[in-house]
Amino acid sequence: MAGGTAVINADAPHAARVIAAASPRLKVVSYGRAGDALRLVSRTDSEAGQALTVVINGTAIHALTLPLIGDFQAMNALCAAGLACATGAVPETALAALETLRPVPGRLERIGAGLGGAAPVFVDYAHTPDALAAALSALRPHARGRLMVVFGCGGDRDAGKRPQMGAVAARLADRVFVTDDNPRSERPDAIRAQILAACPDANEIADRAEAIAVAVRALTAGDVLLIAGKGHETGQIVGGRVLPFDDRVVAAAALSEVAA
Repeated sequence: MAGGTAVINADAPHAARVIAAASPRLKVVSYGRAGDALRLVSRTDSEAGQALTVVINGTAIHALTLPLIGDFQAMNALCAAGLACATGAVPETALAALETLRPVPGRLERIGAGLGGAAPVFVDYAHTPDALAAALSALRPHARGRLMVVFGCGGDRDAGKRPQMGAVAARLADRVFVTDDNPRSERPDAIRAQILAACPDANEIADRAEAIAVAVRALTAGDVLLIAGKGHETGQIVGGRVLPFDDRVVAAAALSEVAA
């Protein structure tokens, strides 16, 4: 709409063409490492999330702590700030508000940490190859030791992603535990076999609660554990039944057990 505002990720493929097409009719608010309105000039991972330095409109420098993990979260946050600016917010105010954000339940949600805080455990909804890769890549900078992952794949869904997710886990994690997700009407062992075809060195533990407990007990100082696939879900679909199951509750219980 002529006279409106376009908020554009300047780092995206073909961003220059999109900006050129939008500029004659719209005000452009571009963000990212190549952005003009909100340029990300530095990003440093920290225990609290990540420290960002943003240059506003080529002049003012604004530093903030974003309490979310991962480069993709930084870009999402800058997009949100850009949208706020497009509706009239002062850029400094929009950026400052990012420091009050809290993670979405089940999306790189920190459940706790073993060994007196030295081995954090995260739960994420990642259930596709790209999402699993993004979650593991986001956590890698936080692992001084091993990056470990517990995951499975859902039944009655795209079977082609199962070996792909196995390959992602084998490539990006140091230790892999393959377990059941929501098998639905399929045989859980057949689903696991398709995953394991691409990560033969993984530990196979059918029972998801046991897999989480074993992984938590295996943590040593500096390790990071990701429990992927179910995120915020509070049930596990087995056959035609939905059984009570919450990765976050199970992980917290496992952490409490090792701390006792």
